[in-house]
Amino acid sequence: MNHDHFPRHPPPDPRKWRAMRGRFFWRFGAFFVFLFFFVSTACALAFWIVSGLLDRLDSPRDPRGLIVAFILIVIGLGIVLRVIRRVALPVGDIVQAAARVEVRAVVRAFNSMAERLQENDEQRRRMLADIAHDLRTPLTVIQGNLEGLLDDVYPRDNAHLQPILDETRMLARLIDDVRTLALAESGALQLQKEPTDVATLTRETVASLRAQADVAGIALEIETTCEVTLALDPARIRQVLENLIANALRYTPRAGTIRVACLAENSGVTISIRDTGAGIAPDDLPRIFDRLYKSRDSGGAGLGLAIAKNLVAAHGGEISAQSELGKGTTIRFLLPRA
Repeated sequence: MNHDHFPRHPPPDPRKWRAMRGRFFWRFGAFFVFLFFFVSTACALAFWIVSGLLDRLDSPRDPRGLIVAFILIVIGLGIVLRVIRRVALPVGDIVQAAARVEVRAVVRAFNSMAERLQENDEQRRRMLADIAHDLRTPLTVIQGNLEGLLDDVYPRDNAHLQPILDETRMLARLIDDVRTLALAESGALQLQKEPTDVATLTRETVASLRAQADVAGIALEIETTCEVTLALDPARIRQVLENLIANALRYTPRAGTIRVACLAENSGVTISIRDTGAGIAPDDLPRIFDRLYKSRDSGGAGLGLAIAKNLVAAHGGEISAQSELGKGTTIRFLLPRA
């Protein structure tokens, strides 16, 4: 992966940390020496004055007490400085090591964030390129057919007008997908909920895609034991089923099988779509529902699964996928009871 936009940042020069440590301990030592000298001098002066008042010395102004106190203070300062130096070395090593570990952790976190940003940026670029390609293809067909009709190259009959209508419908579907995903992710999607027979909705959706499966040579089977009425948006759940079944048709080889099952449970209704395709790589499986993620060998803009996830979540449900390479994929989602 190219990280030109997000270069790595190595830890700072250790010499700077040693210099900072040295300044810290010099200041700490100077303060401690000053405090010790101040307290010791005050104590000695107090002792000398009190001793003079009590006539314990020959004269209240006899300087011998101060000389002795000064000598003791100097010896004490030497001992204190030696102790501070011995303590400062291991403490300094600990501080330096802790700082180095902390800086490295920050650098690793920053580099990890930069890698994720770089990856998201690349995925966004690929998605935009795929969407542009998906828009350009039907537009090219429409333009070519219209030019042929206007130039009287093709007769203006249903055989030449129908492809134009089909391509415009494809454009409308792609634009609607992008709009639906944007609304769902922003929380602005308005659901038109109504009491809906989930089994009937599932059977009707499968029936509408059976012709496409027959052309591809794929057996499209259905099993419904979910005679349950739920409050949901039938158009959006139909869209979820269409996206999931269309995705299974795209990756299931000829003579393969796609099985749609609808099962009623205490928590709601679970619908699963199981295919006998090539399966999904373990590295790709956790991310197939991400908006910007699309495997390199997949076609289209890769919005179908992301839209399905967001529409199911808008109904308060959950969606998951299980797959094994060479053995197919199962995607199931739960629609909770109201």
